[in-house]
Amino acid sequence: MSATTTAPITATRVRMTRRPSPRLRAWSTRAPLLPALVFMIVVTQLPFVATLVISLFDWNALYPKARHFTGLDNYKQVLTDPDLRHSVWTTILLTVTVVLLSLVLGLVLALLLDRKFRGRGVVRTLLIAPFLVVPVAAALLWKHVLFNPEYGLLNGLLHYVGGPQPDWISNNPLLAVEASLIWQWTPFMMLILLAGLQSRDNEQLEAARVDGANDWQIFRHLTLPHLRRYLELGALLGSIYIVQNFDAVFTITSGGLGTANLPYTVYQSFYQAHENGLASAAGVLVVIGSIIIATFALRVVSSLFREEVSRA
Repeated sequence: MSATTTAPITATRVRMTRRPSPRLRAWSTRAPLLPALVFMIVVTQLPFVATLVISLFDWNALYPKARHFTGLDNYKQVLTDPDLRHSVWTTILLTVTVVLLSLVLGLVLALLLDRKFRGRGVVRTLLIAPFLVVPVAAALLWKHVLFNPEYGLLNGLLHYVGGPQPDWISNNPLLAVEASLIWQWTPFMMLILLAGLQSRDNEQLEAARVDGANDWQIFRHLTLPHLRRYLELGALLGSIYIVQNFDAVFTITSGGLGTANLPYTVYQSFYQAHENGLASAAGVLVVIGSIIIATFALRVVSSLFREEVSRA
């Protein structure tokens, strides 16, 4: 075969074995994700944009022809109206109380489950169960099974020992909502902190014990600094949910007795007062708050991943 005939064949083989460009390979790996991305944009981002636009209008569903553009007046009303400001304060108080107490109880349970004892797997499963209960079912459980003044378990125990028979929800409405949420979110905090405890360096702990450190010193100087990132992650993830919580407030108190938080106020403004613009403004504020918290949560998760990669 002559050189003139082998040259085209060689060039063809070179073109066939040439690798695709990095940009083409990147698009080929991202292409299967495009339908999911488009679906997410249609389902989440477009409704949020519509909500943002509606929040700039004075729009009552009962008088659709009277709607008009008001700019940021709805946001000013959300931040200056006494009832709305109270709902914002209630949201903050509910979030801080539930997250802090859930973290403390979750840390105690995680420290107990980190020890080896017979039946630890069964105990761990039972402690996780409250987090797996549907939120509305959990709120109904606390409202009727525990807090009911006539046949509730708490008053039943007090009656057995000759104690008073209080109406728990009427006397302590916000505390009743907080107790339900703490019971449900403590297992979540426990799982995060237990994962952090089991990722400790056992050699470092053994060296501290050899040097004469007691359990409190090990916890204070080794365990607690190691768990800082996990505590931050649990607090941020819990805050994202509690800020948006609606089920417990709606089920236990129906927003009465000073327990209406911002999500319940959005529901009340939209479905009862039919103030679409005002409800949309309050909803946008909730979303903005959640995005801010989620941003910090993602940073904490990224730092945890970097720490695990550096250890590996």
